[in-house]
Amino acid sequence: MADAVVIGANGFIGSHLVDGLARAGHRVRAFDRFSTRTPTFRSPEVQVLQGEFLSRADLEHAVTGQQYVFHFLSTTTPATAEADPTLDIRTNVAQTVELLDSCVAAGVEHLYFASTGGAIYGDQGLAEYSESDRALPVSPYAIGKLTIEHFLHYYRATHGLRSTVLRVSNPFGTRQKPHSKQGLIPIVLRQIALGRPVVRFGDGSMVRDYVYVEDLVQMVLRIAEGETHHDLYNLGSGVGYSVNQVFDSIRRVTGQEFEIVERPVPPTFVDRVILNTDRFRSEFGAQPLTSLDDGIRLTYDEIRGQIDV
Repeated sequence: MADAVVIGANGFIGSHLVDGLARAGHRVRAFDRFSTRTPTFRSPEVQVLQGEFLSRADLEHAVTGQQYVFHFLSTTTPATAEADPTLDIRTNVAQTVELLDSCVAAGVEHLYFASTGGAIYGDQGLAEYSESDRALPVSPYAIGKLTIEHFLHYYRATHGLRSTVLRVSNPFGTRQKPHSKQGLIPIVLRQIALGRPVVRFGDGSMVRDYVYVEDLVQMVLRIAEGETHHDLYNLGSGVGYSVNQVFDSIRRVTGQEFEIVERPVPPTFVDRVILNTDRFRSEFGAQPLTSLDDGIRLTYDEIRGQIDV
């Protein structure tokens, strides 16, 4: 079992990853601002380390003595990065370089980076995207992720820091903040719980690859605990659903009809992204995946149970 620190441990994916690593028997350190004060992960044996991602000293403290570093923190969302592209450069990109320097100094064995598979390939008109396809992002958020991927290559070549890039599709599930501007499914479910209209960009034909968060964590654990032959993996369901198909699933789960307010599609939105996950499955085997309806049901149950939905 390894000593592993999760950067962004109180976030949506990070909190599930903390629990997954702890269940697997790893010694887990959880690094985050913990702005909500109460950790969202469940495992009691985890070492909680409060700190600022933008502080080099805090990052050095976080990675000291750790074999594995899971970088699952982002200071921006696609919307905030587009509103101020320099913010993503000044925080996500620049501070990740600081993190990589800290990992080298601390003798970290391996870093795992959560990149984006939903936007990094751009709109090339392909039926699905594999790791061998070109990355042609047009959004500042995805451009920043690709820049970090290139810095990982640099640190591997110059400092021997081993790393694996995880291009994650569109994760959804419990603990995802429904009041944020990222994540179609929880945002729509919250609107329905409040009896409010739902915003849809375009006619609902945009297609995305949705993966339930617990399934995603199991994929990450398989990679971290297995023998990898590549430094880049697409992680998703490999199945595409249009926005309208997601809405149909939400209607089945909630039993609710809802008003739809249509808005223009932002110019940086990609029309269709489905990830080819053959590389992952060929190395680690297929795994059962939570259906879209079941994942939405689990997410809706949590949102309805929140006091301030």
